[in-house]
Amino acid sequence: MYLPYLGDFQLICGRLMKKTYFASDFHLGIDGAQTSVEREKLIVEWLDAAAPDMQTLYLVGDIWDYWFEYGQVIPKGYSRILGCIGRLRDAGIPIYYFTGNHDMWMFRYLTEEFGIPIYRKAVTHTIDGKKFYIGHGDGLGPGDHGYKMIKKIFANPVSQWLFARIHPNTGLRLMKFFSGTSRQHTEIENFLVPEKEWLIQYAREVLQKEDIDYFVFGHRHLPIEFDLGIKGAKYFNLGDWLKYNSYAVWDGTSLHLSYYKPQR
Repeated sequence: MYLPYLGDFQLICGRLMKKTYFASDFHLGIDGAQTSVEREKLIVEWLDAAAPDMQTLYLVGDIWDYWFEYGQVIPKGYSRILGCIGRLRDAGIPIYYFTGNHDMWMFRYLTEEFGIPIYRKAVTHTIDGKKFYIGHGDGLGPGDHGYKMIKKIFANPVSQWLFARIHPNTGLRLMKFFSGTSRQHTEIENFLVPEKEWLIQYAREVLQKEDIDYFVFGHRHLPIEFDLGIKGAKYFNLGDWLKYNSYAVWDGTSLHLSYYKPQR
C-alpha cells in the first residue's frame, strides 16, 4: 500500500490553496488618492505578493484610464505593470482581460505579447464547479442610454480606423479627455437601492435565463457584495484602486472582497 510522504502532502495542499483573483478599475494614467505611478507600484506589489498562491487572474476592465492601440504604438509608460503581467504569464499563470469603457480600444497587444485572451462582452466561466458571470459592466442593465449609443460608435470598426489616422500625440490627448468625461458618470460613491443599481437589475435578468452562482463586475467604482435573493446567487462589484485598493478572491469554496494595504 502506498503511503503519501510530506512532499506529496505539501503538493496537494498547494493545489488546494490556489486562488483566483479578480480586479478592475486601476485607471492607470490619472492620479487618485495617489499618483498614477505610486498606484502602479502598489498594484505590482500586490500582484507579486499574491503570485505564489495565484491560480488565475481576471483583469476586469479599465486597467488603463485611456488606451488606444495604434498598429506600431502603445501608450507611453506602464512598464511596471506590463513587466509584472509578463512575469505572471512566464510563471504559467493564466490571465483573462476584459475591456471596459476606458480601454475598449485594446486590440492585439496583450494577446500577441503575453498570450492573454481579450473579452469585449461578459462571459460565463466555471471555476471549481461554480458558475461565474464576469464582465466589466459598462452598458449593461436598464439605464445609461447615452453611453450605450456612444459605445456603439466607438466599437464601430470604421470609427476605430478613422481614429487611428490621428497622430498618437493628438489621439491620446483626445482619449484622456473622453475618459475624464466618462468617469464623471460612474463614480457614484454610495450604494443605491437595488432597483437603481443597474448591474443588480441586469444580474436578476440573467438569472431568469440561466443559473449563475456569482456575478463579478467592475465599472461601478464601489466595492459591493449583494445577495440577489434568487437561487443563492451573489453580485460582487470589485470597486477600484483609485480609492479602495479592492479586489475579490475565490479560495475554492467562497468568494470574498479584500483590500490591499501597502507592505511598507
